[in-house]
Amino acid sequence: MSEFYKLAPIDKKGQPFPFDQLKGKVVLIVNVASKCGFTPQYKELEALYKRYKDEGFTIIGFPCNQFGHQEPGSDEEIAQFCQLNYGVTFPVMKKIDVNGSSEDPVYKFLKSQKSGMLGLRGIKWNFEKFLVDKKGKVYERYSSLTKPSSLSDTIEELLKEVE
Repeated sequence: MSEFYKLAPIDKKGQPFPFDQLKGKVVLIVNVASKCGFTPQYKELEALYKRYKDEGFTIIGFPCNQFGHQEPGSDEEIAQFCQLNYGVTFPVMKKIDVNGSSEDPVYKFLKSQKSGMLGLRGIKWNFEKFLVDKKGKVYERYSSLTKPSSLSDTIEELLKEVE
């Protein structure tokens, strides 16, 4: 079994969100922030989620305040912001660190599987994305500049793969 499915981050209500419930799904994991130049990506992320969720795709957002303090709110404030401003219906977890000594185990795993630009492991900024296939393997890592809508073809390919 993939290490991915052994992870269980904490959701915005403080409850474990076991990744073993994601078996057989294509998953896009994104570190998000409410006050970032890339924040409008929430709109495209939600559109992707709505388009493919019934086919076995999900998105999980991980709020993070490590880049320019662009996610200062509480977990409740972040959830309200996402819902009110972008109609977000995909799961948004508890605010975490994605780099450093207190980085969340989810990001420790993701970064160990796919390095970023120039082989760097650290997350560079908000809205970096990791696409995980149906078997829990990290398929690809995308920079903040990658528009979520540009991932449609790759998501469709991964959804068609037989488990």
